[in-house]
Amino acid sequence: MRTHHCNELRESHIGQTVTLIGWVNSARDQGGVIFIDLRDREGVTQCVFRSEISTEAAELSHKLRVEDVVQIIGTVEARLKTDEVDTTNDKLETGRIEIVATQLNIINKADVLPFQLDKELSNEDLRMKYRYLDLRRPRMGNNIRQRSKITSAARRYLDDAGFFEIETPILSNPTPEGARDFLVPSRLNPGRFYALPQAPQQYKQLLMVAGMEKYFQIARCFRDEDLRADRQPEFTQIDIEASFVNQDDIIQLVEGLLGSMFKAGLGIDVPNTFPRMTYQDAMDRYGSDKPDTRFGMEITDLGDIFATTEFKIFRSILDGKGVVRAINAKGFASITTGQMNRLNEIAVQAGLPVKNLAFIKLENGEYKSPLWKIFTETEKAAVVAKLDLAEGDIVFFAAGSRESVSTILGRVRSECAVMMDLNNDPTQFNFLWVVDFPLLAHDEETGHWAAVHHPFTRPHPDDIPLLEAGDYANVRAVAYDVVLNGYELGGGSIRIHEKELQAQMFSVLGVGPEEQQIKFGHLLDAFRFGAPPHGGLALGLDRIAMLVAGEESIREVIAFPKNNKGADLMAHSPCQIEHKLLREVYVQSTYKDPKLAVEKTTAESAS
Repeated sequence: MRTHHCNELRESHIGQTVTLIGWVNSARDQGGVIFIDLRDREGVTQCVFRSEISTEAAELSHKLRVEDVVQIIGTVEARLKTDEVDTTNDKLETGRIEIVATQLNIINKADVLPFQLDKELSNEDLRMKYRYLDLRRPRMGNNIRQRSKITSAARRYLDDAGFFEIETPILSNPTPEGARDFLVPSRLNPGRFYALPQAPQQYKQLLMVAGMEKYFQIARCFRDEDLRADRQPEFTQIDIEASFVNQDDIIQLVEGLLGSMFKAGLGIDVPNTFPRMTYQDAMDRYGSDKPDTRFGMEITDLGDIFATTEFKIFRSILDGKGVVRAINAKGFASITTGQMNRLNEIAVQAGLPVKNLAFIKLENGEYKSPLWKIFTETEKAAVVAKLDLAEGDIVFFAAGSRESVSTILGRVRSECAVMMDLNNDPTQFNFLWVVDFPLLAHDEETGHWAAVHHPFTRPHPDDIPLLEAGDYANVRAVAYDVVLNGYELGGGSIRIHEKELQAQMFSVLGVGPEEQQIKFGHLLDAFRFGAPPHGGLALGLDRIAMLVAGEESIREVIAFPKNNKGADLMAHSPCQIEHKLLREVYVQSTYKDPKLAVEKTTAESAS
């Protein structure tokens, strides 16, 4: 149906007869001569209809509207360029030629569009409802193209590294990944359910026991959790596992993998090795386990300054083994009331026990803050020196436990960066490894210990005595996350491969022997038969594609995403299921539709 794509023709093709097919991107009538910009996946070519060349094609061209699908046959000619007139367009790769049409075939007419494709649309629901039209936008088409390129690059890299691409089951048992499972009833096994995988974790470990040694999968994963800009109920990850490896082996592999993906997607070279930072260092310096290191504003400990302070609040916190810390938002003393209110709101959400952040700002040579009156001259001088407090700066303080202060100041730091436009350079890519995560975290609500990553993560060999002694808070994991510009790209660990150690880990998490056998018996049994040491990592493909494309939401790099309520407005899913179908899988819904209840009440009142 075509001889060339719409971005393919150049001056070297002048004189050739060609056939193009695509969508009418725009139409212009210039004195009875119709100019059509024809668009396909690859680009745009200008076509011109002249009655002296083809009366039939020229007459038919007057009936065209935007997004009609047409086939155009014609001759490649140079665009007019003289001393007086220049019709070339260097913004288009095909901008020095045009197609003089000899034949026009209208393949399919388009109705009036629900929105213009050449303008950005703020109505997200409308975009999702007509996603197939939204994807015709050049920006969206480029996003999908880039995603395809980085996915292909990942496959090539891992294939060249000797990894087998192996599919694991979609229908499986529930997994302890920290989110709710999507459940699927089994018709052939009444009263029993499958779960859609949150991750292929156990299966890929079993593949290591099976001797596959190097596995990867572009894996679809599902988590029934609340949504946000970089989270969807179904997502894709590059899942990797290897035997006879250590942490450095996985890190080196992933550095090369990400390098190949960014090269394919953006044509840039990223560093061969990424810096490393311990989890505790990241929390102490940045207040986040996925810090954005493109800007400073690091958290500074002030415990030495206020160790003997007369300020009772700081003194009592320090005496109680707490911390006093601060960040300097340099040049941000001009903060507006609205911005300050927003920072206070964020700080309270992060755990600030009072309504307002404590601060000091220096404007016009004057220190402005209630705190300034409380501090001694020695404390003032020390604060100024340690925080490098200069004209136009504002310092935010937090005091309390080490963990809470890190969280509060980390959130404030990130929001200040947004307000100050410090993290908006699309050309800067600061990769970072965060290592030495805690193995366990204490859940204050339940009183139980929970795995920070997952229960298959290996304790640091130096900390196994602490695990055995019950000192769970201080046990580190052989776990590692790769971070880019404040986003976690992926995380992984070296796994437990011994049955006894894995059973011990389950016990710490409150999973007794009987429950272990029910939920994880297949894995524990497999470890009895010569399980090799192994480890791996999973990268979030959607998130990487988002960053490569320079977007702020993963919805912009997924062909058919869900909205913020987990719904597909185009295909109308999720949907209600007929009772007949539910009965076939032995399921009875207890949900009462409020609309039906209202309709029933109205009908009863009318009768």
